[in-house]
Amino acid sequence: MAQILLVEDDTTFSAILDGFLKKNGHEVTVTYNVKGGIEAVYNTSFDLILLDYRLADGTGLDVLQAFRDKGSLIPAIIMTSFNDVRTAVRAMRQGVFDYITKPVNPDELLMVLNEALNGGDMQESSGKQRSISKVKDLAEGLPEYVEGKSPEAKKLQEYIKLVAPTEMSVLIRGESGTGKEYVARAIHTHSKRANKPFISIDCGTLSKELAASELFGHIKGSFTGALTDKRGQFEEASGGTLFLDEIGNLSYDVQVKLLRALQERVIQPVGANKHVKVDVRVIAATNDELFGNAANGTFREDLYHRINEFEIIVPSLRDRGADLDLFIDYFVAKANEELGRQVTNLSDEVRSIFATYDWPGNLRELKNVIKRMVLLTPGEEAKADALPDEMVFSMRQPQAIPAFPKDTVDLRSQSEAHERNLIIDVLQKAKYNKSKAAQMLNIDRKTLYNKLEKYGIE
Repeated sequence: MAQILLVEDDTTFSAILDGFLKKNGHEVTVTYNVKGGIEAVYNTSFDLILLDYRLADGTGLDVLQAFRDKGSLIPAIIMTSFNDVRTAVRAMRQGVFDYITKPVNPDELLMVLNEALNGGDMQESSGKQRSISKVKDLAEGLPEYVEGKSPEAKKLQEYIKLVAPTEMSVLIRGESGTGKEYVARAIHTHSKRANKPFISIDCGTLSKELAASELFGHIKGSFTGALTDKRGQFEEASGGTLFLDEIGNLSYDVQVKLLRALQERVIQPVGANKHVKVDVRVIAATNDELFGNAANGTFREDLYHRINEFEIIVPSLRDRGADLDLFIDYFVAKANEELGRQVTNLSDEVRSIFATYDWPGNLRELKNVIKRMVLLTPGEEAKADALPDEMVFSMRQPQAIPAFPKDTVDLRSQSEAHERNLIIDVLQKAKYNKSKAAQMLNIDRKTLYNKLEKYGIE
């Protein structure tokens, strides 16, 4: 039985979810807005948060941030409409465990809940936080993964094998869900440190107060709640590799300490006077904004260059179309194994939808969609009705462009179409560096982000 906080502003839907979760043995606290969710954070301990993304007074991420500020690392699941999948994918950079699309399927909800409660690395147990780091026994080898046969995939593997034997710090760039942690693990496994620890930390889950303690450790009494001495992940990874995912989320103060650790190979636990020597290779990962953050001062430029001794860009799924069928077959086989299904074929319509969809969540989204599809397919052939409704509808009913009489002109739509094309053109020239694109367009970054969302530009 788990203690679940449900934040959902649709009272009818929240009542249905409340009853369903209680029927399946969980204790549920229901709130209907950000304010109520934040109040619950400070009054009750929870094992999991189930959040609607769009709320009347903010978003579900505001509630999640309150948990993180409190130092809690429990898993969170975002519920969102299919049209907001891109937003949900971005939310996962901030520490969301997973997302599900509305209308919510009961079997899918239970599947994701169980994965978060049983397999999430960010749970709390008996009032004590488990480490957010993910350590794997390297004797078991790399996680199963399809490398792909496309030119992009082959180039990626060449870079991994080229840099792995060196001691260079590596910066892995790529969209969310492209498999950046796999690349980091592959580099470690092909390195001279392969028989030493590989530790992964999602910096998006760390509050400002927690980050320094998690990375560098602390001594007893150094802050409220520090009841015992704690070894940081730099010490735990000594001799091996430390993977810092979404490194751009680290606060400026922690960046200073990280730079010192990389340059001098020493760390200072929070509250301690002593320095500890460490021998760690750091591999960092980020989305495409880190260079822009360094340029505008929110990320230290010297740290950026220190972690970027060698850069690897992981291609998006839409840029490696030759590999799509390989990934589909792989994820179907994995889902069959995990869910006890026997799906052996995908209908022509399903294949067509998969081929034309742009996959903003990349491999993670493909895996989620296929797992849901297999779960909802009782027989051997998966059909389109097992896919999210909006995904099917967008294929069957393409949006028609409104027709106007020849003697009329819709000036607004014409202007917006021109603006959209201009933004895309400038982004391409700036190599998708949004800070640089904003400068070229003579607008601030916030305005650019609003326009990207408005026009559906990813």
